[in-house]
Amino acid sequence: MSETATQGKTDDRTNRHCFMVSEQPEGRGPLAPAMSRPPSGRALSATKAITDLRTALQAGRGLPGDLESFEADLKRALEASSEMDLKAVAAVIVDYRGRIRLHQDPDFDIAVQEGIDLAMRLKQEARGE
Repeated sequence: MSETATQGKTDDRTNRHCFMVSEQPEGRGPLAPAMSRPPSGRALSATKAITDLRTALQAGRGLPGDLESFEADLKRALEASSEMDLKAVAAVIVDYRGRIRLHQDPDFDIAVQEGIDLAMRLKQEARGE
């Protein structure tokens, strides 16, 4: 005999009232203890990392187009991952964290310009100029 328990809650981001529905009466069934526990520190740190990345990219701390690319890459990684294996999501976080660090490095622009200059010089040498 499974009753449906409904709890009302306001979503702070949208100010909409949402409902959480479970198939077990409150406090009963195999999922009740797991649902009452707070998320692990690992889950919270991944969520915080994603939030921090979004904030930094929205502030323009990444490369041009990184915010849109991050959201698309994160969506693909989440769709491809199981609940127990989030390695693809972790790889996206590491990748974009590195991009933000690169962009913040004061020598980054100099290194990019040196690479462009080198490529131009090699092209000119290959054409015999």
